[in-house]
Amino acid sequence: MGVLDLRGVPARRAVPAAVGFVLAVTAVAAAGSLSAGSAAQSYATLVQPAWAPPSWLFGPVWSLLYALIAFAGWRVWLAAGSIGNARTELSVYLVGLILNALWTPLFFALGLPVAAMVDILALDLVIIVTAVLFWRRDRVAGWVFLPYLAWTLFATALNGAIIALN
Repeated sequence: MGVLDLRGVPARRAVPAAVGFVLAVTAVAAAGSLSAGSAAQSYATLVQPAWAPPSWLFGPVWSLLYALIAFAGWRVWLAAGSIGNARTELSVYLVGLILNALWTPLFFALGLPVAAMVDILALDLVIIVTAVLFWRRDRVAGWVFLPYLAWTLFATALNGAIIALN
């Protein structure tokens, strides 16, 4: 299957499905953004490890990752032909979206970095499981999840370092 091959799914079904995945991921991004409030200022006040990125980097990185997350979900849906045929893959994917949406409110809005650490550790596991399930259904979707996994593992280390330093 080519990167944008619809696998025989009519465009009248594929395009609304793509929009649905984009909207779901946008809702996750919006939840994080709305609850972040003054995250950049809060982040700057924390004692951070020397390898912590500047706060301005998070927006562009997450924007790219959210696009990849939506694209991967859509590819799995296309490969399966329906949500029902990819129930396991997309259920785990949904759990990952929920865990992703919870991290920013936990860390910044509620000021609970330990709870955020528990959340992100669960998210790491869910991303790994999702990447494996996606890989089995569609190789591109599996590969597309790897940058998300890498960044989230980095964020997990950063979350842990911030807990240790503050």
